[in-house]
Amino acid sequence: MKKWIKIVLLSILGLIVVAGVFTWIEFGSNIQGALSAEKLDDGMYYMEYKGDDGFKELMRRGGCKNIGELAEYTIEFLSKGYFKTAKIDCPVMPVGCSTLTVKTPEGGAMMARNFDYPYGTAMIMHIVPDEGYESITTFSTDFYGFGDDYKPEGFKNQYMALAELFMALDGVNEKGFAIAVLDAGDKVVTKQDTSNPDLTITAATQYLLKNAANVDEALKLLRGIDMNSDPGAAYHYSMADASGRSVAVEYVDNRMVVTESPFVTNHYLCEEKYQVGLNESDHRHEKLMEQYEKAGGVMSEKELTDAIVSVTQLPEKGAIVGGTLWTMVMDLTHPSVTYYSRRHFDKPFRFELKRQK
Repeated sequence: MKKWIKIVLLSILGLIVVAGVFTWIEFGSNIQGALSAEKLDDGMYYMEYKGDDGFKELMRRGGCKNIGELAEYTIEFLSKGYFKTAKIDCPVMPVGCSTLTVKTPEGGAMMARNFDYPYGTAMIMHIVPDEGYESITTFSTDFYGFGDDYKPEGFKNQYMALAELFMALDGVNEKGFAIAVLDAGDKVVTKQDTSNPDLTITAATQYLLKNAANVDEALKLLRGIDMNSDPGAAYHYSMADASGRSVAVEYVDNRMVVTESPFVTNHYLCEEKYQVGLNESDHRHEKLMEQYEKAGGVMSEKELTDAIVSVTQLPEKGAIVGGTLWTMVMDLTHPSVTYYSRRHFDKPFRFELKRQK
């Protein structure tokens, strides 16, 4: 009898071990990514992900036309097909952000970015995909639609935060290509409709960081997809690369328009809609332009940080759009990024991209 019990228990243990091995093979990258999540500061978390990032299959299927389709694919990918429905409700509110790109005295290039929003929590993700470029991206956990009290703490919530694999508001990759999403100043929605794969504005951000080594390559990739500015508002991109080139990418009547500019805020820069969305009380663009021109487009890291700090927003009445949730200063020559959460400029968090250029 005892021998029979021993055999049964050993058999059960064997099944558990086998099940564990198969679970790890299937979910190992996701589990490791979820377990890496940690709190850095009030309103800022960090996690790492290594492995299949899911984009190859997403693009094979034709991409995603809206947040709903993206949410369904995200949950399917994270559950390895065991679940196929999900809901993400991204808020549609003005995102009052700023970017500035400069050359350094040593001949390098840097880009700085403020993300201004009434509320939110930054989720930084360091992604090392099986295919494509390593990148460091940022997203606001409040855009996930996981509930007002959601924070990436505890395994369940940390696992849910892996949704950022398909959604980014800004970031930099190992080649020194940087990108940021900003509100463009009006509510005209972009819905391109050709035979190209579809992507939403935040999914396209991840897609470009994964596949573009510079601005030229990013623009070529954008011409090969249908852009969908979901959730429903107008957005534009600020892009820069290690050469120091910086552009604003905007959409007018579903047509992509590119404007060379070292500074971008929240109004259109292209000739077709120049200054549409400009608020008379908003002097951020003007202030950045003055500092850029005074420096001749050349700044040290400290000078660039001071410049972008000068247009951060306080979370109080009179701010353009809420407070500054995060500030990032990206070195494009030696790819790395320094973050500051909620104007805590005495607490920098620096991350380097480890792969060689």
